[in-house]
Amino acid sequence: MAKRTELNQAFIDTDFLDGGSALYLEQMQAQYADNPASVDPSWRAYFDTLGEDGANAKRNAAGPSWKRENWPPTPNGDLTNALTGDWGDSPAAAEKKIAIKQPELSADGVRQAAKDSLNALMLIRAYRVRGHLIADLDPLGLRKQGTHPELDPETYGFAPSDRDRDVFIDGVLGLEYATVNQIMDLVTRTYCGTIGVQFMHISNPEEKAWIQERIEGPDKQVSFSKEGRLAILQKMIEGESFEQLLHKRYPGTKRFGLDGGEALLPAMEQIIKRGGQLGLQDINIGMPHRGRLNVMASVMKKPYSAIFYEFLGGVTSGAEDFGSGDVKYHLGVSDDREFDGNKVHLSLAPNPSHLEVVAPIVIGKTRAKQQSMSGTFRTHNPKRVMAVILHGDSAFAGQGVVTETFQLSQLTGYRTGGSIHVIVNNQIGFTTTPDEYRSGEYCTDVAFMVQAPIFHVNGDDPEAVVYAARIATEYRQKFGRDVVLDIVCYRRYGHNEGDDPSFTQPKMYKVIDGKPSSRQVYADRLIAQGDLTEAEHQKLVDDFYTFLDGEFDAAKDFETKAPDWLHGVWSGISLPSLDDEKRRGATGVPIDTLKEIGTKITTVPNSVNIHKTLKRIIKARADKVESGRDIDWGLAEHLAIGSLVIEGHPVRLSGQDSERGTFSQRQSHFIDQVTEEKYTPLNHLSEDQQYYQVLNSHLSEEAVLGFEYGFSMTAPSALTIWEAQFGDFANGAQVMVDQFISSAEQKWLRMSGLVMLLPHGYEGQGPEHSSARLERYLQMCAEDNMQVCNVSTPSNYFHVLRRQLHRTFRKPLIIMAPKSLLRHKRCVSTMDEMAAETFFHRVLWDDAQFRPDDFEVKLVEDKKIKRVVVCSGKVYYDLIEAREELGRNDVYLLRVEQFYPYPDDALEIELSRFKQADMVWAQEEPKNMGAWSFIEPLLEETLIEIGAKNSRVRYIGRKAAASTATGIATKHKAEQQAIIDGVFAK
Repeated sequence: MAKRTELNQAFIDTDFLDGGSALYLEQMQAQYADNPASVDPSWRAYFDTLGEDGANAKRNAAGPSWKRENWPPTPNGDLTNALTGDWGDSPAAAEKKIAIKQPELSADGVRQAAKDSLNALMLIRAYRVRGHLIADLDPLGLRKQGTHPELDPETYGFAPSDRDRDVFIDGVLGLEYATVNQIMDLVTRTYCGTIGVQFMHISNPEEKAWIQERIEGPDKQVSFSKEGRLAILQKMIEGESFEQLLHKRYPGTKRFGLDGGEALLPAMEQIIKRGGQLGLQDINIGMPHRGRLNVMASVMKKPYSAIFYEFLGGVTSGAEDFGSGDVKYHLGVSDDREFDGNKVHLSLAPNPSHLEVVAPIVIGKTRAKQQSMSGTFRTHNPKRVMAVILHGDSAFAGQGVVTETFQLSQLTGYRTGGSIHVIVNNQIGFTTTPDEYRSGEYCTDVAFMVQAPIFHVNGDDPEAVVYAARIATEYRQKFGRDVVLDIVCYRRYGHNEGDDPSFTQPKMYKVIDGKPSSRQVYADRLIAQGDLTEAEHQKLVDDFYTFLDGEFDAAKDFETKAPDWLHGVWSGISLPSLDDEKRRGATGVPIDTLKEIGTKITTVPNSVNIHKTLKRIIKARADKVESGRDIDWGLAEHLAIGSLVIEGHPVRLSGQDSERGTFSQRQSHFIDQVTEEKYTPLNHLSEDQQYYQVLNSHLSEEAVLGFEYGFSMTAPSALTIWEAQFGDFANGAQVMVDQFISSAEQKWLRMSGLVMLLPHGYEGQGPEHSSARLERYLQMCAEDNMQVCNVSTPSNYFHVLRRQLHRTFRKPLIIMAPKSLLRHKRCVSTMDEMAAETFFHRVLWDDAQFRPDDFEVKLVEDKKIKRVVVCSGKVYYDLIEAREELGRNDVYLLRVEQFYPYPDDALEIELSRFKQADMVWAQEEPKNMGAWSFIEPLLEETLIEIGAKNSRVRYIGRKAAASTATGIATKHKAEQQAIIDGVFAK
């Protein structure tokens, strides 16, 4: 027993095993805490020395109150049994088994055999953990395989003379007994060949055991039929021939070719084929520009003649009739592929040169398809729809949106059942080498955060690449989790075929220049093993070149078709009519319906233990519903959403703390104070209503906004809303706004009805909590691309949300959302203003004239108004209160609720009433920010059009500034007072 305890202690103390065995030790400790007698005496003795820590193991394992029961994933069945394939038995159990199997051994012999057994298992585990470090992964041979001390049998006590002795390994590697030489043959073939696998960081033993079972054992090796090998070769020929033809006929032209990474093509084919066999019906693909043309042609089946036509200067994206278009290696395409009778729809999303930003968009699209495919937006079906994201090695390691997107993978409301990430690893980023663009061993290290298995594969071994792609697909379908396929290859030419890479990487490109292509390497291999002759191989190459020549000739007479970009779920959607400037839509709702919705969302079931403060809030809402007056922002929003879901429109709202609302204005869930279960009144309106999904997102702007944009692209019948915690925080997602939300319709013919809620208003809270950067959105407005609003009443907010779905087109909507106005005594509406036949107002009148009974100061008649102050948003309420205090009745306050499209017709009507008045634009923001630069020339045109006495508009607001707002209360107060003084100066 003493020896056994020593052996066990050595087992625990081994430096190599400290980190990797942490999970196992924790599980053993938890088992000990539950029942000390259930663990081996040697483990029990060890845990006894831990004292109170050992006793607390089970209690600590429970975790915090918010911890999800199903995360991290736990294995099915007995944990100890599940771990057997990982660690083997405890020393005592190993001795017992050996004694039974070899009863003729002496006690010392049994102990030695047990020690050998454990050491052999430690050696096997070392290869599972570290084998990839000496795998043959680099087709250029620049990454030396070398050796590693933890992979040397002598580290575990096996001298050369011991290597032919049978060792009991209890079924690990598929063998009961094996010699050390046999073990080394199996583990080096499995983990140190042209595939290197990282999976031992996965905490779920079931997943680890599945991977081990899938790749370990004498009968587990990369193997394809002759037909399969020739099919792989054909894809390699297609990829190389296409790139070479372009390279020869358009030398120096940017194409961001796949040269050196052609193994991607058969890998993609395998994912589609195997995915179809496992139930996939729809695959959404996102990728950067490298290799995009080849993927579109070879995988997506875009006609080669169409691509050649684009090289000849033609347009196939529909931009001749509408839009600005984009370069050919940014375009998207979709098609259906069929393998073995399984049809899979493929969709490649368009993408700008901002690397990795397409990933969350594609995942958002995938989630939307999963929810719609399930027949109801309440559930999603990940087994039928999947995302495949292609990456470059440098971008995967460097771009933060990759991490943000991984963080979405297992979150409620965002999970899609896992994505397959395929890295075309050129081992360079433009001119930057791996040691300059990453700190970790691999570019894939970021994937550890979600415990994704990682398959590193030598791109010059396309069979290994396809084999790994198959396992990755099976893993995703079985476990619903992300998986990474890292194809280690190279880039034969410069970054864009127009530069000389030998300037910066002379050694790498000396190797590349003298290296046969991946296709040639694989063909030589097949020829050597008798699959085909050199002549047959050459014929395959010649035949495909002949085909490409024919496609090239056909491109000269290629006829483009009108783009069918509003089909499928977009059927019934059209471009807006240019004759309808108001574009109001039927947004009013009968009072009876509003009251019914209001009653249901303010009814608390007896089974819900509601917070006492929230109970008062809900009671106040109920009183407002009953009276039909004083409808505040949060209630108006709920009435809008409730009316949409009962009409059959799903509503999705996400953002940081959006369930409650950053300012406690929303309260979409009633949280039971005992169970913490959520009751969502808006999902209890009627039996046949649609689903309202409100989510607290993780602390990300870029990935979450991209996800919601992708969702909106695929669910035009749904209202999709992203809310920034504060408007300025959207700065972290500016790429999404610039490259997709504001321009995708013009570039790629892609509509979206996404709503962005950006809290905005100057209340002395400093730069980050004041401005949503209205000026940035207005600067991007052109060609009827989106809508930008600064809505100032709950009823107008109600209508603008409903307007998104009650028109025949979709446009992104940017709303400068309120903060202090959420509870402002004057910022309220009546139900009559939301009733049938009412609508959204792009321009709003002065309330003192519109509701004279609510004000002490009565405005003079129009012709006696001396000054018209055109403004927008919260500053209106500051000015109206100041006017009351000053008793000024000759200053009219006119609100612009929609900046873009600019409401020239409505402003002409209103401003025509005051042609003799002084015209002022007042804003809270500094002069170089806000709406001033955008609206000044437009207002001037309007004033000229109506024949105003003075067509120039004066500016009143903060002076130009570097920072959006001051963080000093006294300075803020002085600036606000200066605005008021300027507006009401005599």
